[in-house]
Amino acid sequence: MARAQQNPTFSHPMALIVHKYGGTSMGSTERIGNVAKRVAKWARAGHQMVVVPSAMSGETNRLLALAKELAPAKPTADYSRELDMLAATGEQASSALLAIALQAEGLGSVSYAGWQVPIRTNSAYTKARIESIDDKRVRADLAKGKVVIVTGFQGMDEHGNITTLGRGGSDTSAVAVAAAMKAKECLIYTDVDGVYTTDPRVVPEARRLRTVSFEEMLEMASLGSKVLQIRSVEFAGKYRVPLRVLSSFTPWDIPIDEEAGSGTLITFEEDENMEQAIVSGIAFNRDEAKISVLGVPDTPGIAYQILGPIAEANIDVDVIIQNLSKDGKTDFSFTVHRNDYARAIDLLREQVMHRLGSKDIVGDAKICKVSIVGIGMRSHVGVASRMFRVLSEEGINIQMISTSEIKTSVVIDEKYMELAVRALHKAFDLDQVPADTLSQS
Repeated sequence: MARAQQNPTFSHPMALIVHKYGGTSMGSTERIGNVAKRVAKWARAGHQMVVVPSAMSGETNRLLALAKELAPAKPTADYSRELDMLAATGEQASSALLAIALQAEGLGSVSYAGWQVPIRTNSAYTKARIESIDDKRVRADLAKGKVVIVTGFQGMDEHGNITTLGRGGSDTSAVAVAAAMKAKECLIYTDVDGVYTTDPRVVPEARRLRTVSFEEMLEMASLGSKVLQIRSVEFAGKYRVPLRVLSSFTPWDIPIDEEAGSGTLITFEEDENMEQAIVSGIAFNRDEAKISVLGVPDTPGIAYQILGPIAEANIDVDVIIQNLSKDGKTDFSFTVHRNDYARAIDLLREQVMHRLGSKDIVGDAKICKVSIVGIGMRSHVGVASRMFRVLSEEGINIQMISTSEIKTSVVIDEKYMELAVRALHKAFDLDQVPADTLSQS
């Protein structure tokens, strides 16, 4: 693939830049040292630097496993509060270590926990949402020439309790900080070198995209792409934060303009220079489960009566289907994250089944969702039917369908996921380099 064009933005000093580093990038003292050298390079070029690191790879899982050993029962609100207190220490440790490594490089550096900034959130423990950021303290340190390290993944609610933002929350923290401080760009450093047409571990022929539109990235993140956490993309879209995904495993001393032009740029402009393809990527998610409430009254408000208790339990619902009415009864099906599956089933049996006179509540935790995404779908007809034909030719049954203007998703048996992804990737020519990319080689 052609090298992306260099970005002249970073030739000029005194831009405020946010770097975010994932857990793999922070996975050892050697890697933290390399991150420090990379950040120092940007700081010495004259940029004001704010860095948001994740916990060291595996640390959050280790901490939560300790909690589970002590209290494996159903979580209570008090238990969830302590989980956040515990999990937040992972990012605090990595932030302090990075500040120490930067100081060893001869740079002034200071680390802050989310509550020290402060980053204000609501009180939804383990799934908190950012409400505001006070950047005065950070700006004061930047004005003194310091590199500021802010813990990702966490904040503080109105009662002074530490909260965490859920898995992948460090991405959200970084973009939120970039938005609050009106950063020139937010660079997300990870263990992959950009956004691909699909997961290269499933399809070795997958290509890295030079650019992807915000809308496409939002759909791909929501549909299972693990490159960026969906709330970080939502923040980027709402506040128009320039966002780039790139690898932290390139040599730390490559020229800044070369580094800043690598990876994948999430753009807000659908211009003629973008890779023009009907479908830009194939996303998939094996973390879903399907629940069906059978034989409920086909009356106004039935969807709310079923899904209301689910929403109150802070369980996200994805694909929804209400079947054809027969004798005044209907079947209502929806999908949830697999981690919420058992809890959702129990809740429905306790609060919904007898009240609505449902025949039964059944579920399937061995499903997955496969999606095609592309802004080109707006101007091309027959894309969904082409997808259905490809799956049919592979003998794959479609259980549920969901569409938007730029995506079509299907729920299928989990055992067919990789076959479906490979077949669709080939059918939509995603293994072929677009002509406009070749012309820029």
